[in-house]
Amino acid sequence: MRTDSHGPVPSAAAPDRLAVRGIECFGHHGVFDFERAEGQRFVIDLVLSVDTTAAAASDDLQDTVDYGSLVDAIRQGVENDPVDLIETLAERLARICLADPRVGSTEVTVHKPDAPLRGHVADVALTITRSRRD
Repeated sequence: MRTDSHGPVPSAAAPDRLAVRGIECFGHHGVFDFERAEGQRFVIDLVLSVDTTAAAASDDLQDTVDYGSLVDAIRQGVENDPVDLIETLAERLARICLADPRVGSTEVTVHKPDAPLRGHVADVALTITRSRRD
């Protein structure tokens, strides 16, 4: 591991990963009128690529991603401004994650466990991966 004036610098090839899973939200997304009117549950999973070296050295929240604030922003992203597709919603949530400059990339999974489908389906989920380069 190389170092700079702030201490150890991890390899860019092996970033640290911060996961926040099972964020339950209620939103009014969907292509059907009743989905927009009644709303439904969505569950969000996030995985962030972030260098945690500075936070580990300082033990200071200011040096890392505040996942409490991130969860609040994700909930707002789901609960406001309805869209038709979970693809659009996932893209919105990825942009929220990447708004913190310490996040190099993110994997966002949007679960729609109550999707209006015929027969029994346990879950519908879309996972996207986005990075600063996208």
